[in-house]
Amino acid sequence: MKRKILFLGESYRADAITWMKGLKEFGDFEIITWELQTSNNYRFKRILEYLFSPLSIRKTIKKEKPDMVIAERTTSYGFLAALSGSKTIAIAQQGRTDLWPEESKLYPFKKFIQKYAFKKAHLIHAWGPVMTIHMKKVGVDMNKILVLPKGIDLSLFTPSTNNSDKIEAIVTRSLMPEYRHDSILRSFGILHQKGIDFTLTIVGDGTRLQFLKDLAKELDIEKKVIFTGRIPNTELPKLLQQSNIYISMPITEGVSASLFEAMACNCYPIVSDIPGNQSWITHRKNGQLIEIDNTEMLANELIWSFENSESRNQAIIRNRKFVEENANYDINMKVIADRYHKLIDSRK
Repeated sequence: MKRKILFLGESYRADAITWMKGLKEFGDFEIITWELQTSNNYRFKRILEYLFSPLSIRKTIKKEKPDMVIAERTTSYGFLAALSGSKTIAIAQQGRTDLWPEESKLYPFKKFIQKYAFKKAHLIHAWGPVMTIHMKKVGVDMNKILVLPKGIDLSLFTPSTNNSDKIEAIVTRSLMPEYRHDSILRSFGILHQKGIDFTLTIVGDGTRLQFLKDLAKELDIEKKVIFTGRIPNTELPKLLQQSNIYISMPITEGVSASLFEAMACNCYPIVSDIPGNQSWITHRKNGQLIEIDNTEMLANELIWSFENSESRNQAIIRNRKFVEENANYDINMKVIADRYHKLIDSRK
């Protein structure tokens, strides 16, 4: 008999798609989904929907009778999973703590609901070791934690043969303020002033798109910067393979599938110097770590990376091997699916 899982979360997100696809493929699970219907742009209406959502979720459970409920983000859908009444619950901490932004007025409330979600969950996903630091700090039962990234499909994200003699950089993060695309553009403005040739491809969409296009024009680099807009995930491997440098400058990070995808495609990673990236990148060993908003440092390290081609080439070989051994979707999702089956059996 096929087992059924109710997924609580934003089913259109790439992370969620990977998670659900892997459970179907390697666990033979049937997946049904539930998510909030109100956009984040309508904050009050969304909060109102959230308050009444436990009733809707319990109705769905009564109708569909899932064997298990899984949820992303401990401070939102994870809390709803904890209220669902399901016999078997798994939740995933998506960020380093999920308690973000720290200056939010809702911060104390988020701490409270996260603690409740941790207590009620029977399995807690930490997609990387940086997430366990917070879990230990708040007293989570470490026996409930599975530390393992979902991984990426290595049959799609294959090594590049890009031997370009110029910087061909790519950024694949959402165009939101926390990803600091403006700092990246300003760094490339410095390269332009120094007469260094490059192309910069910025993938995705977000609230900062027009601002960033205007900034590229202001910096006189608009002819060298390509804004692709939102693209199907199937087109991403080709763009990564056409690039030789991957840049990501978030101010906070949990575990970045985007980083693993870039490493798999032989893009040399230059990322912000924060705990979520320090788990995978050692400065000038297999990539570079940059202070947040330090445009001069980013520009200088881009130059260093291209002047030290031997170091860069050794790094991309090591990174591909690391991803194969630690972030292989075929292996990791099989482990996760097997763990779910065992958990369901133990909860009968």
